Amino acid sequence: MLIPFPENPAENILPFDGDAYYYRQVFSQEVGDAIFDQLLHTIDWKQDEILMFGKKIITKRKVGWYGDLPFVYTYSHSAKKALPWNDVLKNIKSIAEKHTGKSFNSCLLNLYHDGQEGMSWHSDDEDTLEPDASIVSISFGAARKFSFQHKTNKTSQSILLENGSLLVMESNVQKNWLHALPKSKRISSPRINLTFRTMKMSSLEK
Repeated sequence: MLIPFPENPAENILPFDGDAYYYRQVFSQEVGDAIFDQLLHTIDWKQDEILMFGKKIITKRKVGWYGDLPFVYTYSHSAKKALPWNDVLKNIKSIAEKHTGKSFNSCLLNLYHDGQEGMSWHSDDEDTLEPDASIVSISFGAARKFSFQHKTNKTSQSILLENGSLLVMESNVQKNWLHALPKSKRISSPRINLTFRTMKMSSLEK
């Protein structure tokens, strides 16, 4: 079910077992477009490498990994070392922290070239992440459907993430829910997504 935009931006869009708050336009259309262009040309984009069914797969989707310190983030059997923040990311991080009242030490960026690229069901619950810490997702570019599925009873919920929007996932969301970015042949334009996170200090490169 695709839920309508919440009239109250502080409304929890999940029915139970977790809190997810959607803010439709933290950045205006004009500002969002400008930030998208800056990110496209300043981020050190790399194709992602994941291990699936014992085979290494290189994705068309590109990623960037940044942080306060050289945190090592491992998911899908692929390890990445965080690069230092650039000025664009520092500004976005500051806005995310002021808007949510949370603090973050790292950010994973994804560049989806069109609707043919997406993300399968998963939870952001790796051991290197602080447990139950908030994750803030900020989107620029093409609006994309974002879906949740409860791990136990399979209840599903979806929302459209627009250019300049912000989604906060906190409390038990990662414990109880999977999330995904479904593919869509109807979308021909790109999207950049930033997820601000809190890494454990133990994840620093030894």
